[in-house]
Amino acid sequence: MPWFVKIEEGKVDKPTFDQYVPAHKAYIQDLIAKGHKARTGYWAEQRGGMLLFEAASKEEAEAIVADDPLVKHGCVNYQLYEWRIVME
Repeated sequence: MPWFVKIEEGKVDKPTFDQYVPAHKAYIQDLIAKGHKARTGYWAEQRGGMLLFEAASKEEAEAIVADDPLVKHGCVNYQLYEWRIVME
C-alpha cells in the first residue's frame, strides 16, 4: 500500500487544540488496528505536526484525514502528500 503524509500546522489556541488530542490519539490507535501503520507526532520547535500512514489510494487517504478529530474540529491546516519510499 502507498504511504501518505499529512503535514499540519495548528490554527487554534492551545486549550482548544488540547481538548481534541485524546480523540486524535484514539483515532490513530484505530487506524493502527485497521492496518494503516499510522504514526503521529508534533514538531519540537514550532506548532504543528505530521501523520504518516498507509492507504490503498489517494482517495482513501483523503477520507482518513477528513475523519481526524483535529481536522473535523478545525484545529489544523494541512497538506496531504503521497510519500514514495526509495529504500527500506
